[in-house]
Amino acid sequence: MPETNDRTHVYLGVHVRGPVTVVHERAKTLLEPNDLVFCDPARRHLLQFGEDCQMIFFRVPRCYLGVTESELNQVLGVPVRGGEGIGALASDFLTALAAKAEFRRSTIGDRRARTAVHLLSVLVMELLEADTTDKADDASGTVNEMLSRIRAYIEEHLMDPDLSPESIARAHHISVRYLQKLFQNDGSTVSQWVRDRRLEFCRLELGRSNRRITMAAVAHRWGFSSPSHFSRTFRGAYGMSPSEWQALATSAFAPTAADAQDERRR
Repeated sequence: MPETNDRTHVYLGVHVRGPVTVVHERAKTLLEPNDLVFCDPARRHLLQFGEDCQMIFFRVPRCYLGVTESELNQVLGVPVRGGEGIGALASDFLTALAAKAEFRRSTIGDRRARTAVHLLSVLVMELLEADTTDKADDASGTVNEMLSRIRAYIEEHLMDPDLSPESIARAHHISVRYLQKLFQNDGSTVSQWVRDRRLEFCRLELGRSNRRITMAAVAHRWGFSSPSHFSRTFRGAYGMSPSEWQALATSAFAPTAADAQDERRR
């Protein structure tokens, strides 16, 4: 990076080897090979270099990234892991681009550079989305509180056949991706959780001894698309068909001959 303050470009560093530490919001992160970080020459102190370290720096016009100056400032100094997601794609592409000296002043090199800029603009947008998610978590409390509210909402709308990840995310002003992440961190998926809760209510309703109710009516009441789909899903969860469970559950509460005799004596 240049020593002077360059307000027209942002610099992206790709870590190659050696100890390099990024200081961001008082947190220190040791970079691993292929990790990336957006840098500003005016904030050189945020990068701490050890001995025998190497990084490749790319100079990118700020205007090409398609974000405002304040948005760009949000991603400066944020470490990006180069072993997963868009970070891995950007790291591999840029490393290969830097290795080909003949591309630097050629038509194909110019095209690949433009591709790299588009790729980095996607990376910036993903970092901004992650930052927005983190701020939403801080504003609403812990992730567990958010998950509890979402589960309560699902319980209230289980009978709605249009209940879906999209409608749940929309009701809570979050993306479907973030919704899936909340349930994934809890060891499940939102669709699986909705299905399991619906099955549990169906099982309870079919097991009532005070009245008979058809399997089709129960399936429709709790949002299943068809009785056949409900039957397959129920068997997969409980190892028996809904009608088998209904017969078993209601027979357990049916009066025996001795019960009937005692009733007559009273």
